[in-house]
Amino acid sequence: MSTAKRVALVVETSNEYARGLLHGVRAFIRRHGPWSIVLGEDSRGHTDASWLANWDGDGIIARIENAQIAKSVIASGLPAVDLSAARLATQFPMVETDDRAIARLAAEHLLDRGLEHFGFAGQPGFQWSDLRQRQFVKRLKQDGHDCATYPPTGRRRARRTLQEEIEALAGWIETLPRPVGVMAAFDVRGRQVLEACRIIDVTVPDEVAVIGVDNDELLCDLADPPMTSVAPDTDRTGWLAAELLDKMMAGQTVAPDAHLIPPIGVVARESTDILNVADPAVADALRLIRAKACDGVRVADVLNQVGLTRRALDARFQKLLGRSAHAEIRRLQIERIQQLLRETDLPLAEIAHRTGFKHVEYLSVAFKKAVGVPPAQFRAQFAT
Repeated sequence: MSTAKRVALVVETSNEYARGLLHGVRAFIRRHGPWSIVLGEDSRGHTDASWLANWDGDGIIARIENAQIAKSVIASGLPAVDLSAARLATQFPMVETDDRAIARLAAEHLLDRGLEHFGFAGQPGFQWSDLRQRQFVKRLKQDGHDCATYPPTGRRRARRTLQEEIEALAGWIETLPRPVGVMAAFDVRGRQVLEACRIIDVTVPDEVAVIGVDNDELLCDLADPPMTSVAPDTDRTGWLAAELLDKMMAGQTVAPDAHLIPPIGVVARESTDILNVADPAVADALRLIRAKACDGVRVADVLNQVGLTRRALDARFQKLLGRSAHAEIRRLQIERIQQLLRETDLPLAEIAHRTGFKHVEYLSVAFKKAVGVPPAQFRAQFAT
């Protein structure tokens, strides 16, 4: 009988993102274990890994977010996989959510709401926040929009209490033109943005639309209003980290590459439920399309709603959104298909029924044209 591998998980348990990583590791162990796990109870950036120096184990999965953790993991001499974007120990393979893809999704979600003013509320000191900020700003610039940042670039950040931080955020929000879409670096920061809006009597989402990251369902649903968030694929991230470590502990050579896992998608809630479109006909059309895109709505139904010819409607859509009404219906259908393929085991026939396609064959052709791969291949990318 083989002896279980002894693995240290140097991962905080204080937030939903890290617990999601641990779920992925657990799923791998259940299928390929057994492992004997050592896990402390730590918080982000304050993990004590000094005990690794005298630990007699076989491997480590760690979020190496500061120099002390990096020093301890390296000094252990054990195979290790890093789960942090900080990249403080480049001799180890790193598995991380794709922060650039997360920021692009958030930017495009806010752009789709017709917003023209934007802000990013970051978390100084963390590489993942900096990456998200840079990509968010870059994506908006592609559409000709500027983006305010918090804290302002180059400004020294004083140590603050939580209340002082919220008051500082409130002061920043008061300087922003409205309506404005704000991306928060993660859900906790997003809740702080919502609280800052409350204390200065700024309405969400009509004046400030807020999107966070991590899709911590408890935090998002308890927010007022419930907060939209980008959902990272933490299960897949944790699984891949465990898979790589398993190979290393078996004596296989694993290159110290960075593996970036794309997010699952945006989980929309009330905090971004806004349509800032100056053209009333386009706004009415978008409301109908977004409510009924997966229920078989056709362009003819939209024309009946708004009282325009197809040529006139498409001209207005192209001017404001850069795509036709039909393309908007199809875009929303494809987004929903992607979500169902990622998150469920539903057969394609049922997915077709739920997304407004009469035939699986038609769904498959439309999906491959939009995404570049057939539905089955897309689903396989997210299988664990």
